[in-house]
Amino acid sequence: MRYAIIRIEPNLEADLLDMGAAFVDALETGGYQGEVFTFETPATLFQAITPKRWELLDRLQGKAAMSIRELAKQLGRDVKNVHTDVSRLLDIGLLERDGTGRVFSPFAEIRTEFTLKGEGQPIAA
Repeated sequence: MRYAIIRIEPNLEADLLDMGAAFVDALETGGYQGEVFTFETPATLFQAITPKRWELLDRLQGKAAMSIRELAKQLGRDVKNVHTDVSRLLDIGLLERDGTGRVFSPFAEIRTEFTLKGEGQPIAA
């Protein structure tokens, strides 16, 4: 089962350390660690994954691949706008295309991790 983790991490160094630790753990245990999509700020996350894109992801979650036209029809949206949103989600890696060009969500589950803390305050482990 593939799953995605969407994370806000303003500290690039901390994010790289976390990814390095996950990589070492995966090497040692052979366990799948999920696929992580990191954004530096809430603003960058919500710029990339707008409410309409969240809705699109939700619609595709656990469903068979479909054409952009069919997806637009199901969402009651303009095909051009859905195409733009699908393109952005493909660029991010949250959607994929099958051999016929239809789009799908490759993840059985998408998790989000948001930690807000005051500047200079350590995060409790």
